[in-house]
Amino acid sequence: MADTSSIKQLLEAGAHFGHQASGWHPRMKKYIFTKRNGIHIIDLEQTVKLLVKAQEFIKQTIADGGTILFVGTKKQAQESIETEAKRCGMYYVNTRWLGGTLTNFSTIQSRIDHLVRLEDQRSKGEFSRLPKKEASKLDEEILRLNRQLGGIKEMTKLPSALFIVDPTKDRIALLEAKRMDVPVVAICDTNCNPDDLDVIIPANDDAIRAVKLICSKVADAVIDGKGIQVIVPKEIEEAAASASPAAPTAPAAPATATVMAEQATAQAEE
Repeated sequence: MADTSSIKQLLEAGAHFGHQASGWHPRMKKYIFTKRNGIHIIDLEQTVKLLVKAQEFIKQTIADGGTILFVGTKKQAQESIETEAKRCGMYYVNTRWLGGTLTNFSTIQSRIDHLVRLEDQRSKGEFSRLPKKEASKLDEEILRLNRQLGGIKEMTKLPSALFIVDPTKDRIALLEAKRMDVPVVAICDTNCNPDDLDVIIPANDDAIRAVKLICSKVADAVIDGKGIQVIVPKEIEEAAASASPAAPTAPAAPATATVMAEQATAQAEE
């Protein structure tokens, strides 16, 4: 049975409200509990179970040394995506998904390098030697690039998985992830196709409180995964340390063989 406290949290956040019944996706039928006043009501027992499954997947991904890219460009998600991604030390996109972020990552990386160079020049005071108008233009460019790329500025390779708040709104991100074989975990409202996703969390993707709650659960899973990731290397080191005293005994064999050979030679001479 699903955790009643988790169901209560989701219920209070409004995670059970789906879209108008006229705009639903038929493949979401098994995740719908009922219909009230023309609006589908999501089955929160299934939401809790699938949220736990999503957390386990993310935790394992992080424990294996992977990274998660948080994606949520709709207004209801922007603040939660940035806050929770920063809290767990992951990357995020919360303004506009730039086409090619995954499929043309080398080009995106060159824009990030350009941004880093500009910020480095400004920090060294090089802008002060430029005309005011030119320096102002460069400041505006830094602001614009940070809005677009600030959340992925530290990302040096493709993420191990994506977490998307609304896969219908951010369909380009979803399509790029599928093309690059990057698994997708997403909040799946009643107007989404669950077959497009690797791990789904059936819930309302329009309620700010619901989005905030689920984002925080995903961030918690990332933090838990990092805890496992830290423990593993220590265990390996301890195992190696306990095995190391036996290592020096190996070279002793040739020395014993040499002594025996000398003794045999001496007996033969006698």
